[in-house]
Amino acid sequence: MHSPHPSESTERGAPRGIQSIEVGGQLLIALAHQGRPMALKDLAREAGMAPAKAHPYLVSFIKIGLVEQEGSSGRYGLGPLALQLGLISLQQYEPVRLATPRIEELALLLGHTVAITVWGDRGPTIVRVAESPSPVHISMRHGTVMSLTGTASGRLFAAHLPRERTQVLLNAEQQQEPQENSGHSEAALEALLAGVRNSGLANSRDGVVQGVSALAAPVFDDQGRLVLTLTAIGPSGSFDLDPEGPVACALKKAGSDLSRQLGWRPAAA
Repeated sequence: MHSPHPSESTERGAPRGIQSIEVGGQLLIALAHQGRPMALKDLAREAGMAPAKAHPYLVSFIKIGLVEQEGSSGRYGLGPLALQLGLISLQQYEPVRLATPRIEELALLLGHTVAITVWGDRGPTIVRVAESPSPVHISMRHGTVMSLTGTASGRLFAAHLPRERTQVLLNAEQQQEPQENSGHSEAALEALLAGVRNSGLANSRDGVVQGVSALAAPVFDDQGRLVLTLTAIGPSGSFDLDPEGPVACALKKAGSDLSRQLGWRPAAA
């Protein structure tokens, strides 16, 4: 008697799957949930299996790039293929599709490179870039993760996301770059973020890269949640950071228009 292919529907209930993939997938789910590299015993425990059972799955995942192993500690983390799949998923996000033609228009209008940044597993992440039409432009790459305190787009996310979602990254930035972030004491940071919320824009001058400045405007969904930022970036010598200037006004209008398309109303923000 012919048995159904694993991908075919059974006569009763849901389609059949491949059990070994579902079992091994628990390891990937655990890594994504924890958001950090893990030792084999800890990862296996989170996935609900013995280390001896988890190890062969991890070996196969490493071969195809879904997992990578740190050479020094031996811990396992998500690999380059997993990160690439995550970036593609972010790029297919509905608000990103709506915003993509807008950044092309803004780049032509303003003469600056304009990017879309969303919140990813590792923080504010660039998912779309419209290059400046002028001969002088600043290059930004898809997949670049932005500093929460040192960039305009990062400051918008730090200002509008719940602190429990950003605290780990804020702490990591303080530890990695204590001198650069020394001016961001808790009180100074709260004042900075309050200013971002009040103005509706975030800016940075010579923050992460000397000679580079940026302005960013938020885009909200129907629940008033920040879903992405529109960020213009250019050389500090010619970049207008005036909150009432043409760059700021164009970004704010585009952000507001996109927010309304997504169902946002000012009272919800």
